[in-house]
Amino acid sequence: MKRLRYVMIGGFLGAGKTTTLARLARHYTARGQKVALVTNDQAQNLVDTTSLRSQGFPVEEIAGACFCCRFDDLVGKVTALEMQERPDIILAEPVGSCTDLVATVVQPLKDLYGQRFEIAPYAVVFKPSHGLRILKNEANSGFSPKAAYIFRKQLEEADAITINRIDELDRETLAELTELIEKQHPGTPVLRMSAKTGEGFETLTSLLDQEGHFGRKILDIDYDVYAEGEAEMGWLNSNIQVTNTTAFSLDSFLLDLVTRLRDRLVAAGMEVAHLKAIGLGEVSFAVANLVSSASSPELSLPSRGNVSQFDLIVNARVATDPDLLEKLVREQVATTGEAFGASTRILTLQSFRPGRPMPTHRYATAVS
Repeated sequence: MKRLRYVMIGGFLGAGKTTTLARLARHYTARGQKVALVTNDQAQNLVDTTSLRSQGFPVEEIAGACFCCRFDDLVGKVTALEMQERPDIILAEPVGSCTDLVATVVQPLKDLYGQRFEIAPYAVVFKPSHGLRILKNEANSGFSPKAAYIFRKQLEEADAITINRIDELDRETLAELTELIEKQHPGTPVLRMSAKTGEGFETLTSLLDQEGHFGRKILDIDYDVYAEGEAEMGWLNSNIQVTNTTAFSLDSFLLDLVTRLRDRLVAAGMEVAHLKAIGLGEVSFAVANLVSSASSPELSLPSRGNVSQFDLIVNARVATDPDLLEKLVREQVATTGEAFGASTRILTLQSFRPGRPMPTHRYATAVS
């Protein structure tokens, strides 16, 4: 019986994992393989899930905790996709604030389900906007040392580190990043790509096609530091209905909202890890995002369409108190609605700090 290939792509919040997985899904589909995806979040109403489904891919979502804490749910969701879609490849995207995934996900899959799954190399997508400052130990990295600890541990367990967004980097910065990563993680391959444009993407697909003993780097990790670093993030997921009597640009609305949120967060001294907004009309959808307080809002998936009614999902991961984050998001959603002459109604909203990771399994040594 042919085994199902499991491809998991890690990386910090805002690294570009979803864009990478979407491009991988198109790549595998183009060469005749069936693909299904599993996304993961600490709460429901995930922009990534909705975005991937809107692009035509079969997706299951695990909400409420990371893959490591919902390991049985992960296996169950993959089983459901197997029965419904008969995929050749499962693409999995863990929560961007999680690490220790080799010991808690990869090794259990190999040990307990080795007859079912063929595990691809574990690639971690590197986020330049925060990563350069973290690797240089700069005081103004945007995050506390405990949150930076998670970022570093993600790199430490990777079979390969993939620097993303090279289309946004000058030659000197890319060279500096490469040198820093190679010095701090000797022996780990360093790839360079743009998930957005596709530049260098073939280096990642070639890596993921490799066979061998991958996913064996078991971390020496302090779960107290890990838990405290993750809990510094205010987490917000919301589902909002937007209506107007006349049609207006969906793209403009999303960019206006994300820009207003960025400006307020920066003014309040709150560091953005990732902010995403997706608008879903009857025949069009668009996605806007922000990957750091120092970055500019970006329309990552434009619709180029006008709508009079749409569903809006906002996900925010910000180093701040979740109650303050909720207050700010509520205010700016209403303000953007008023600017476009639209009414906004919040259907659901969750804001919180992630709880302590409690893995279902954790392997102290690599068994396979």
